[in-house]
Amino acid sequence: MIATENTQAKYIHPLARFVTKEAIALCLNLQPEQIYKIDCWRYVIHVVGKGVSTFVSYADLPPILGVEPPTNKDFFRWRKRFAKHKKQAPQFWEAFYQQKLQQAASQTELDQWKQILQVIEQILPSDSVAALRTVFEETRSTIRSYRLPTPLISYNY
Repeated sequence: MIATENTQAKYIHPLARFVTKEAIALCLNLQPEQIYKIDCWRYVIHVVGKGVSTFVSYADLPPILGVEPPTNKDFFRWRKRFAKHKKQAPQFWEAFYQQKLQQAASQTELDQWKQILQVIEQILPSDSVAALRTVFEETRSTIRSYRLPTPLISYNY
């Protein structure tokens, strides 16, 4: 719930918790810096950017870290929206999650993204799942290779 100027509560869509500039940019095939304004309305998202003013469905956006995980009602909304895509998520979700996996700063963050992917695996195309597993493994090995080596000598003061 978001308070309006007259202090009355305003209903925002349950999937609004997944709205990010990066996801909308990928959905609209734009760069994030090309998006000037994102307004979350009751049923749709209004996006204004360089050469574009359009509406995006909340159900087009993938789940993210840091908010309540997807619920059964969310899956119902996604499947209803994805009916035209053989009940599978749009292709840009793969690109979104590839970016997020590659940008993970720690093994913990990477594992959190993996948990989200395991939850939504059922609505992703099988080739996307395979590609994301590969990206996960590559990123995990990269994160492990950047760990500091154990010192040969330790000093106790």
